[in-house]
Amino acid sequence: MHDPSSPVLRTIKVSHRSVLAIALPMTLGFVTTPLLGLTDTAVVGRSGDAAQLAGLAIAAALFDLLFASLNFLRASTTALVAQAQGRGETLELFAVFWRSIVLSVGFGVVILVASPAIVGFGPAMMGADGGVQAAAATYIGIRILAAPVTLSNFTLLGFVLGRGMGSVGLALQILLNGVNIVMSILLGITFGFGIAGVAWGTVIGEVVAMLAGFAFIFWRYGRAAIPQVSMVTDRVKLMALFRLNRDILIRTFSLITAFTVMTRIGAGFGAVTLAANAVLMNFFMIASFYLDGMATAAEQITGETIGARQRRAFERTIKLTGMWSFGLALASLVFFLIFGDAIIGFITTAGDVRVAAETYLVYAALTALTGALAFHMDGVFIGATWSAEMRNMMLVALAGYLACVAVLVPLFDNHGLWIALNVFLALRGLLLLARLKTKTDQTFTASQ
Repeated sequence: MHDPSSPVLRTIKVSHRSVLAIALPMTLGFVTTPLLGLTDTAVVGRSGDAAQLAGLAIAAALFDLLFASLNFLRASTTALVAQAQGRGETLELFAVFWRSIVLSVGFGVVILVASPAIVGFGPAMMGADGGVQAAAATYIGIRILAAPVTLSNFTLLGFVLGRGMGSVGLALQILLNGVNIVMSILLGITFGFGIAGVAWGTVIGEVVAMLAGFAFIFWRYGRAAIPQVSMVTDRVKLMALFRLNRDILIRTFSLITAFTVMTRIGAGFGAVTLAANAVLMNFFMIASFYLDGMATAAEQITGETIGARQRRAFERTIKLTGMWSFGLALASLVFFLIFGDAIIGFITTAGDVRVAAETYLVYAALTALTGALAFHMDGVFIGATWSAEMRNMMLVALAGYLACVAVLVPLFDNHGLWIALNVFLALRGLLLLARLKTKTDQTFTASQ
C-alpha cells in the first residue's frame, strides 16, 4: 500500500491544451466579476437616490482596495500547491491548503476587529459625507462580516488552481457571482432592502461558494483532506509562506501606487481628461482578463514543473504561455485600434469626453502589448516562488515610472502620463525577463 507522504513523480507534458485548460476557465471567471458590479449598480440605481449610488461606488472601491491587497492568499496557495503536486507530496498539498486557510481566517478576524474603524472612517477618508457616507457605511458594515469567508475563498480558489482544476475554479467563481447577483436582486429590489440587500447578497454568495468549495475538497479527497495539527505548526513552512505573501503584497501595493498616481495626476488636467482616462482604462481592464488567465496558467504549470524538477517542461511552459500572451495582446492592439472609437462611444455619450478619449486611444490600446510580458513574467515568478526578485524588480519599475512621470508630464501633459504608464508596464516585464535565465539555472541546478 502506498504511503501518502512519499513522493509520486510523473512526467509533466505541457501542451497548448494543458495551458488553455487553466487559462480559458480563469479568463471566463474574471469576466463574470464586472457583471456583478454592473448588477449591484443597477439594483441600487433603481432607488433613484444618487447618494445611495455614490455610497455603493465608494464602498465597493474600498473593498476592491482591501481585498486586492490580500489576493496574495490565492497566488501563494496556487504556487505552493502546484510545487507540492510536482514533487508528488500529497500530505504537503493539504498542509499548504490548511496553512493558507488559517492565514486567511486570521486576516479576516483582524479585519472584523478593525471593522468599527473601517466603517467609521473609511467612507470619510474617500471623500464621502452626508447621505453618501451613511449609504457607504451601511454597505461596509454588512459586507465586512464576510471577510474571513471571502479570504477563505481566495485560498480555496488557489488550491483548485494549484491542482490544475481550472474548470472547478470557474464553477466556484460562477457560483459565487451567480448567487450574489440573484440574492442582490431578490433582497435589493423584490424585498426592497436597497443597498443593504446588495450587501447581504454579497455575503450570502461568499458563504455559499465557501461551503461548496470545502464540500468539493472533502468529497474529492476524503480523509486525505482532513487537517492535522502538524500541518499548521511547521515554523519553517509558515515563515516561507509569510515571506512569499509579504513579497506579493509589496508588489501589489506598488501596482496600486502606480495607478493611484495616474488617477491623481489625471485629475489635475480637469474633469474631462480624468473621465477620458477612466474610460480608456477599460481597455487595459479588458486585456487584463485574458492576460491574468494566462498568468494563472503559468503559475500552476511552472510551479508543478519546478516541484517535479523538469526543466524542459518548465521552459516549454514559459514558451507556450508567452506565445499565447503576446498573440492575444497583439490581436487586442489591432482590435482596439480598429474599433476603439466605437467602444468609447458605447461607454460614454458625453461628446467632450469622447473626443478626449479618442485623442489618447493609441496609448490605451498599447497597454495590452506593453503589459503582456509583465503579466506573463509575474505568473512565472509567482509559480516558481521567486518572490524576492519579483518584489525587487517591481520596485525598480515603479521608480522608473515615477521618474518618467516627473519628466514626461510637464513636457507632454496627459500624453506624457500615458507614455509613462506604458513604460512602467514594459519595464516590469523586461526587468523580470532579464532575471529569468539566472534564476532558472540556480533553481534547477540546486534541485538536481
